[in-house]
Amino acid sequence: MSAEIDAFLAMLAAERGAAANTLAAYRRDLVGAQALIGPLVTAPRAALAGLAQHWSGFAPATLARKASALRQFYGFLAEEGLRGDDPSSALPRPVTRRPLPRILGHADIAALFARAESEAEGDSPPALRLLALLELLYGSGLRATELVSLPLAAVPRDAPFLTVTGKGAKVRMVPVSTRARAALSRWLAVRPAGGRHLFPSRSGAKAGHLSRIRLYQLLKELAARAGLDPARVGPHVLRHAFATHLLEGGADLRVLQTLLGHADIATTQIYTHVDAARLVALVNQRHPLASGGRGG
Repeated sequence: MSAEIDAFLAMLAAERGAAANTLAAYRRDLVGAQALIGPLVTAPRAALAGLAQHWSGFAPATLARKASALRQFYGFLAEEGLRGDDPSSALPRPVTRRPLPRILGHADIAALFARAESEAEGDSPPALRLLALLELLYGSGLRATELVSLPLAAVPRDAPFLTVTGKGAKVRMVPVSTRARAALSRWLAVRPAGGRHLFPSRSGAKAGHLSRIRLYQLLKELAARAGLDPARVGPHVLRHAFATHLLEGGADLRVLQTLLGHADIATTQIYTHVDAARLVALVNQRHPLASGGRGG
């Protein structure tokens, strides 16, 4: 791997706070492209255009990711004066459509909570843990990784907020509803002693916490018991339901961006699916000209 690739990855880590998985993916894409066309620093436009043939077997999303890694790399080279031109316009530009997340309606959410609350009535530790997990997924919109890795210290004694470390090691404050605080209190009363995580692993490992895989399993098992299709339920689906239902209730998109921990509001706009009819109604109700005429 070239020194330029090393420098680019170091910049991503230092200036943009890129996560380890992101850096590893960029490294694979850049090293893979270099293996196909030779040193990237001196590669001509024709060589980059030829990558389309090499990448023809990839899915559009994979092709788009590889091309994005190279475009950012060449932008870095140009900014650092390591290359006089930017040949990245020759890269293939696949047309991809980001699929909308699966959506749970209010009735589905109610069924999940009804089952979880019923099972937690006997104060069984597994049931109380599941209720607390569900409350934080739907009530605070946490990502699966953010949730399972929460340290005990993230839960304040007085303020209704959680301190969450999200993608790129960015820290944000997330509101916790009264319901979620009550569920957390019940869980903390029966939580096994020791460990630094809010949801420690059953194995008892010193630094271990509930795994993402186990979280997925728990939610799908709950969905089945609640009479829902388990394939429709998962951590990300509940996060999307949190965002969609808040938006339906009138939440501001910028506020939602902060709550979800999105660096770019464009991500929030894609993530929070709102039907066209509601958008039309919103314009008709809230636009300054909606009442008829410009005034005067």
